[in-house]
Amino acid sequence: MTKRKLYTKEFKQGAVRLVTEQGRSQSDVAKNLGIAQVTLSRWIKAAKEEGKSAFRGNGKRTADEQEILELRRRIKELEQEREILKKAATYFARHLA
Repeated sequence: MTKRKLYTKEFKQGAVRLVTEQGRSQSDVAKNLGIAQVTLSRWIKAAKEEGKSAFRGNGKRTADEQEILELRRRIKELEQEREILKKAATYFARHLA
């Protein structure tokens, strides 16, 4: 089993700059840096889509992703509270009537 190579954020940004700012071809840059052209293409796409927040590292979420996660947790909590209140209302309706 081969171990996956890890590249620093600075290395990725430098490779992307060689293509986007200096106008060098992806295949030339990839060959000179010893990386797959597909890998470089992915980095370029990520840099275009995410801008400065690209290449965050494993497990690091964007602000939007973090907000979505927190909102989903809050929804789950509120749904549980609603179920408890429904059961309490049913209980009191039976025993107070």
